[in-house]
Formats: sequence, structure tokens, C-alpha cells
Amino acid sequence: MVYLLLLTINSFLSIRNSLLDMTINNPIFIFAIITVIWFIPGILVSRLNERKKNKKKKKNQIDAIERLYPKD
Repeated sequence: MVYLLLLTINSFLSIRNSLLDMTINNPIFIFAIITVIWFIPGILVSRLNERKKNKKKKKNQIDAIERLYPKD
């Protein structure tokens, strides 16, 4: 039983190490990971800025309409 458990753990570690070596040493994979890490924050920041800009534009539009047609 212990031998089977050690064999299973050893084979799992061997498979894990070989997969890790294949991904770390693959330049296309590394390029893709670096690209994703580089561009995702920029995409998120640009979306947040766009939302903020739209909210400010709508608020300014509402203020302008209220100045034209004041409620008395």
C-alpha cells in the first residue's frame, strides 16, 4: 500500500515537472503570457476611464438642461 502511494506520488511529480519544463521552456507560451499580463491592465484602465468619461458627460448634459429649463 505504501509502495503504491509512493509510486503514485512519484509519477505525479514526474508528470508535473515535465509539464512545467515544457511550458516554461516554450517561447510561444511565454510570449503569450507576457502579452496577456501586459495588455489586460491597460484594457481594464481604458474601460474604467471610458465609463468615468461617459458619467461625467451625462452629468454635464443634465446640468446644462437644468440651467436652460429651471424648475420654479
